[in-house]
Amino acid sequence: MNESTKEIWDKLSLRFMAHPWHGINIGEKAPEEIMTFIEMTPHDTVKYEVHKESGFIMVDRPQKFSNIMPALYGFVPQTYCDKEVAEYCMEKTGRTNIVGDADPLDICVLSERDIAQGNIIVPAIPIGGFRMIDGGEADDKIVAILKGDKVYGEWDDISKCPEALIQRLKHYFLTYKNVPGDGKKVEVEITHTYGKEEALEVIRRSYNDYREKFGVLEDSLV
Repeated sequence: MNESTKEIWDKLSLRFMAHPWHGINIGEKAPEEIMTFIEMTPHDTVKYEVHKESGFIMVDRPQKFSNIMPALYGFVPQTYCDKEVAEYCMEKTGRTNIVGDADPLDICVLSERDIAQGNIIVPAIPIGGFRMIDGGEADDKIVAILKGDKVYGEWDDISKCPEALIQRLKHYFLTYKNVPGDGKKVEVEITHTYGKEEALEVIRRSYNDYREKFGVLEDSLV
C-alpha cells in the first residue's frame, strides 16, 4: 500500500466503523497470533452472528434447547472457507466432493476470565481445531487461547487441554442444530481433532481463499 492510499484509509477509519469481517486486520503476526471477532459468549441463549452485508450483530435464532456455547465464539476476520480449505479437508480425510462453507473461519477462544459481552475484538493464539464436515461442507472450528491469559496461556497445543473441555466443545458443535423429538438428524461430523500446526495451515488457507474471493481491499482504493 502506497503512502497516499494509506492516508486515505487512515482518515476513513476515523469517521467510519470497520466492518468486522472485512475491515479488521487479521493481525501482523498471523497465523501464530490473530485478531478474532466474538459474536457469542457462554452467557448467550440466543445464537448471534454478524450480518454480512452491514456488519451489525443480528439474531440468527434462539438456541433450540439447552445448548450453551462453552467458550467465546466468533470468526477470524479476512478469512473465507472455500477452495483451499476444502482441498485441505479432502487431503486429510480422504473424502471427495467437499466444498468450503463460504463463510469466515470459525473460532473458539478459551480464557479463564468471565467475558460476558460479545461484539468485541479479541487477540488470540491458535492451539488446534476440529475438522468438521457439515452436509458436505468443510466447516473447521479453530480453538485458540486469549492472548496473555495467565491460566490457559500455558496450553500451547490442544493436546494440553483437559479432555472434558474438548468433549464439551465437540458436543456443542455436533448437537446444537438438533431438536429432541423431531426425528431429524443434521449431517454433521468431526473427523479429527488436530493440533497447532494444522490449525495454522487452515488459517493460512482461509486467508488465501479470502484474498482470492475479495482481493486486497486496501489496494482497490486508489
